[in-house]
Amino acid sequence: MRKVGIYYAFWSTEWDVDFIPYIKKVSKLGFDQLEINGGTIVDMTPVDRQMIVNEAKKNGITLSYGIGLTADKDVSSLDEKIRLNGIKFMTKMIEAVGEMGGGTICGTVYSTWPKQLPKGANRLDYYNQSIKSMKVLSKVAEEHNVILLCEVINRFEQFLLNTCEQAVDYCKKINSPSCKILLDTFHMNIEEDSIPDAIRLAGDFLGGIHLGENNRRPVGMGKMPWKEIKAALDDINYQGALIEEPFIKAGGQVGQDIAVWRDIINNPDLDKLASYSATYIRENLV
Repeated sequence: MRKVGIYYAFWSTEWDVDFIPYIKKVSKLGFDQLEINGGTIVDMTPVDRQMIVNEAKKNGITLSYGIGLTADKDVSSLDEKIRLNGIKFMTKMIEAVGEMGGGTICGTVYSTWPKQLPKGANRLDYYNQSIKSMKVLSKVAEEHNVILLCEVINRFEQFLLNTCEQAVDYCKKINSPSCKILLDTFHMNIEEDSIPDAIRLAGDFLGGIHLGENNRRPVGMGKMPWKEIKAALDDINYQGALIEEPFIKAGGQVGQDIAVWRDIINNPDLDKLASYSATYIRENLV
């Protein structure tokens, strides 16, 4: 059965937070999984990381991890110093996640975020650098029970992997069981001709999926074709987690980075909304 999860930043306007309160919260609200910031755990002590693991086990919560690599850690950079710095950082993250029991790290593990192609630059140059980096990182991931999920992101936030077709081709080039695809319905709504067909195209390469409405409200409060999406997930026998990633709060670094310039819902009861969407996902997508 597919686990139902949520990204911690639904409640937070900052990326670096204490994750333990969110573990307790999502368990009470009906979720099976919590996705947290992989960048934060890199700088934690082994003792602090183990506290998170223990709390997750205590509450019956599976952990997964996300990252948007910053420009100084861009593993697709043409500057070798920056690229190698990114590999070093991602290696530490993979090792930390492995220490915590393994699992998935999703996001721009293959590049940086946000990133536009510089004027006059050749996309293929960055693509080749990314491939070179991910072949190294996927081997590290294989050794630590970690799967790297390359997130397909819309054209306004990235330029390397904008469609599922591009991501499938990319993963074939990496050729590792630790390199798979993360699809996100918010981004797919912008780029794909058909969200269900893109899911079917991903097939066994699909290692994770982020659920979000067209305006990033919680699942069940927009106009996404959830019935058709479930049918596509069933067609490929997808057994991974269903992680919703709503962003509705302006303010802080999260609001700045995600470009939430106004509260999408006025005076929201976040816990109530999360509980509603967890039930909606369980009834319509599991």
